[in-house]
Amino acid sequence: MYENLAKVSLHDHLDGSLRLETVLELAENPPADTVDGLRRWINARSHSGNLVEYLRSFSLTGGVMHSAENLQRVAREYVLDLAADGIVYAEVRWAPELSGLPLEAAVEAISDGLKAGERETGITVRQILIGMRHLQRVPEIAQLALDLRETDVVAFDLAGPEDGYPPSLFAPTLDRLRNEWMPVTIHAGEADGLASIASALADGHALRLGHGVRIADDVQLVDGEPVLGRLAQWVRDRGIVLETSPTSNMHTAAFTGVHPFAMLDRAGFAVTINTDNRLMSDTTLSAELEKLSDDFGFTLADHERFQLTAASAAFLPQPERAILQQRISASFAAAGLASGHVPH
Repeated sequence: MYENLAKVSLHDHLDGSLRLETVLELAENPPADTVDGLRRWINARSHSGNLVEYLRSFSLTGGVMHSAENLQRVAREYVLDLAADGIVYAEVRWAPELSGLPLEAAVEAISDGLKAGERETGITVRQILIGMRHLQRVPEIAQLALDLRETDVVAFDLAGPEDGYPPSLFAPTLDRLRNEWMPVTIHAGEADGLASIASALADGHALRLGHGVRIADDVQLVDGEPVLGRLAQWVRDRGIVLETSPTSNMHTAAFTGVHPFAMLDRAGFAVTINTDNRLMSDTTLSAELEKLSDDFGFTLADHERFQLTAASAAFLPQPERAILQQRISASFAAAGLASGHVPH
């Protein structure tokens, strides 16, 4: 089964990955009084095809993340759920400013919960701190990431509405992160197009693109073969990693029709597979692998390649990435890599 394969998760939002049971227990006024009812309510938001409607569910999950105790709980449960899905390394992103707690206290609570989960499972989880574009604390969150980089904080992310909030607006902060050698991944090419991606690279110094699927807008198929524009060539030729989340990308209408994952892979882009929001999209990383195999015929060898790409893009020191890659290859070998068959 896909759950038995060692996997890497690079793009996962904590507030989009809570357990239904936890939300139902902790929420003050949940929109349903049973787990199944709550699942149906969230699924209706997720399948609306509208990003604004999709995001309504986050007011529900965010509302239960306003105490240190709750933060510790959801972080620990998050790690346990990752381990159950075969994930051996993950980077979880979240916005400390939305917790309503003092920033460092919020990060400490998440850290405590993650470490508790790590002790129970043996997997590794690191934090990416999000600065929300449309709020006023991006410089403050960036400084917090710098201050805590010796703990389990490994990177900074710029998220929130892409349209109207290009990374260029935050150039001084992003320049400082680059000058301090702090890794940055930026949400780009999800809710906005090529200009957002270009700004993430030129102004944001992004090492990875959060989603980035709209780079497909700069790729034309000529006689069935991909022909890349200049921006697409830049992204591909420099190995800028795309943190794609196929199910979520369809739910948020980042891309309509057939997801471009297979085309981008065939064109030579560094693609990775992620869930984005496991609760909202009612998915797991194993389910994403299975769906991609069903839709595009990917083999076990393909999935090993995608996971090795994710491992090489992790915001970890190179020796740790090498160990992670060895662990992935050993797992896939044990699953029968030589046969080239995907397990079902």
